[in-house]
Amino acid sequence: MRSILDISYGKHEMQKIDLYLPESEQFDIYIHMHGGGMESGSRKVDIRFPEYLTKRGVALASIEYRMYPSAKYPDFIQDAAAAAAWVKNHIGEYGNCGRVFIGGSSAGGYLSMMLCFDKSWLGAHNLEPMDFAGFYHDAGQPTAHFTVLKHSGIDPKRIIIDQTAPLYHIGKDPQYPPMHFVVSDNDMKNRYEQTMLVLSTLKHFGYDQSKITLDYRSGTHTQYCKTITPEGESLYGEMIYSFIKQTK
Repeated sequence: MRSILDISYGKHEMQKIDLYLPESEQFDIYIHMHGGGMESGSRKVDIRFPEYLTKRGVALASIEYRMYPSAKYPDFIQDAAAAAAWVKNHIGEYGNCGRVFIGGSSAGGYLSMMLCFDKSWLGAHNLEPMDFAGFYHDAGQPTAHFTVLKHSGIDPKRIIIDQTAPLYHIGKDPQYPPMHFVVSDNDMKNRYEQTMLVLSTLKHFGYDQSKITLDYRSGTHTQYCKTITPEGESLYGEMIYSFIKQTK
């Protein structure tokens, strides 16, 4: 595995990418956005995560983005789009990259849904969701994010669907790339129900159901992200690789 760390995709100190590349010159790449409620978290990952992917010919781009309290909405969404654009435009400098996937966990799942369902963010970089091979939405909040509400002086338990909510934008575009959703049976309160609403809304608008998959896990919110298999490998890496492998 080749590691290239602390690549800048913007001028802010938080706008960084860590690249983990297979030894082979031919690979797909997965862009990962970390969780933490847009208030915490880091692009620095357990090394077993990229190791699992790179051993199987998939590169990992783990991105950092601006967060509260120094940032505000929509800085983190703009950063996610800028980082995805950097990968799309520059990964060819590091090898022969085939497909580019976008995904995130928890807050990162919210960001991946915003990039997928509201094409204006990628559009600012002359890209659109269909330019990517697939989206991995892991336990993200499809309504207005509770941290965005909190910093707007609104009760974070409120269920609001406005322009800051991924759900608000579903139906604007005629098609989306393949999507994979993950949620747990003991997830954050209301996260399962909201995930089901996303799936129902996609079905309501007639999107191709063969391109939409769900992984319903046993455990707490994103517990699997830190789980190591009996073989000593990253369960999360295994989950993501499974999606990439099955995506046509």
